[in-house]
Amino acid sequence: MDHKTRPVISQHIIDEATEWAIMHGVAFRQADNTARHCPFSIAPMTMEREVFQHLRQVTPLVTKLIHNVSEDHDFLQSALGDVAKADPFFGRLYSLHQQAHGDIEHRLTAARKPLLLMRTDFMDDRQHGAKVIEFNGIAAGMAPFGQRATEFHAFMKEQWPAVYRDWLEDNLSTPAENQGLEQLAFGITQAAKQIAAVFTDKTLGTPETVQYKPTFLMVVQENEDNVYDQHLLEIALQKRGLRTVRRTFEQLSTQLSTGDNKRLMLEDIGAIDVVYLRAGYQYADYYSLQRHESICCQTLSQTRLFIEQHHVAVNATFSQQLTTSKTMQMLLTKMPAQEYARWGLNLEEAKQVKSVLADMKPVNPATINWFNTQTNKQAWVLKNQGEGGGHCVFGDDISEKLQQLLPHEYDAWALMQRLYPHEREVPTIAVRDGKQTQIDDLVSEIGLFSVYFDGAAVTEMDGYAGYLIRSKPASENEGGIHSGKGILDSLVLIN
Repeated sequence: MDHKTRPVISQHIIDEATEWAIMHGVAFRQADNTARHCPFSIAPMTMEREVFQHLRQVTPLVTKLIHNVSEDHDFLQSALGDVAKADPFFGRLYSLHQQAHGDIEHRLTAARKPLLLMRTDFMDDRQHGAKVIEFNGIAAGMAPFGQRATEFHAFMKEQWPAVYRDWLEDNLSTPAENQGLEQLAFGITQAAKQIAAVFTDKTLGTPETVQYKPTFLMVVQENEDNVYDQHLLEIALQKRGLRTVRRTFEQLSTQLSTGDNKRLMLEDIGAIDVVYLRAGYQYADYYSLQRHESICCQTLSQTRLFIEQHHVAVNATFSQQLTTSKTMQMLLTKMPAQEYARWGLNLEEAKQVKSVLADMKPVNPATINWFNTQTNKQAWVLKNQGEGGGHCVFGDDISEKLQQLLPHEYDAWALMQRLYPHEREVPTIAVRDGKQTQIDDLVSEIGLFSVYFDGAAVTEMDGYAGYLIRSKPASENEGGIHSGKGILDSLVLIN
């Protein structure tokens, strides 16, 4: 049967699929405290096994590189000074990093241990192969949704095999295992236990009288809707014996204190072992209506600095957030592979990392002239330092944006080779708000998760920790599940 004329899926199946999603926490919270299911595809995308294995192999190397660069504080300060002047929010992060690591005296106060929970996002370009879109080092969430999407497609295959096969590209494909939620929880638990083990019985209470549970603090945005993904991770951590608490920066500004031996203490809770920031990647996360500050967001960003001055596992540190920026991605892309030796990668490892980095160029008068007169404008995307969706400019709009920029703003932006991934050969059904839509030109982005603690891989898969697939129509620029036209997806492999 021609895929273009396939009958729509019965509403009964769509209803059961959306109920499965809600029941398994694959949802966003609404303003009235109800839940709306995440948009999802009815069947997975296909990738060649060899391509996926390469990404699995290279992602922990990327993470090792990012960790080692992020702990090279002198390099960060010298390499990122110009962009700090060009972008006010980046400048704030840079100055906070300087306060924590700028000189020998201050370095002694930054007692935090870096926990790198990272998602490296790729697109499999038709011509150039799989390339990095961006590094996500802060609020690198949705591993729980990634694993759930894989489980959902297994549910579809089991319950409605004919419908599942109808929308599958290749009936000989096999699902790619995805333990994103479990491996993230495993890695965080390892970090929490290592921090807890540092402190003596005197700090924790005697083992006979107090059963201490390592404690995980998630820093969250007030009234956000993407909470179920977060709660799924918390439940997985609770099953592993951790206590979990959630606080905003506003709450933490009055609730944190210092215990013995730089122990981080939280009011009414006690000692904290891991801090995971699901907030902090935009000015709004540090803004308080109640505070009248001469310097915007001073108090709440200083709260984050206070956390880093304690013996606690932190994701993301200021260093990690600076290192996973677009500017650092560009610097690493333009650097010869041999220079990666400075951060512990041998030449073979460096070449593997370089193989997945797409071409990038700084914004300066020469580049602007080249872009406007010599290149195919559709082959590039203009990016600023912002996290998440809505920070990219495409095609002919780039020239207009470049013309608007003032010279002192240039360093906040970079041009990147635009990636054109393979369109799915078979149409798919996207389900959004309980309604189905056929999409004929679906393309996908794959994010691979990794977990490193204090420089060592801490998952059961040598640092790798599962994946997230987000798909969108090729005609759409914004592919975020949360903030764009994206849908949740999973992955099957072909030989």
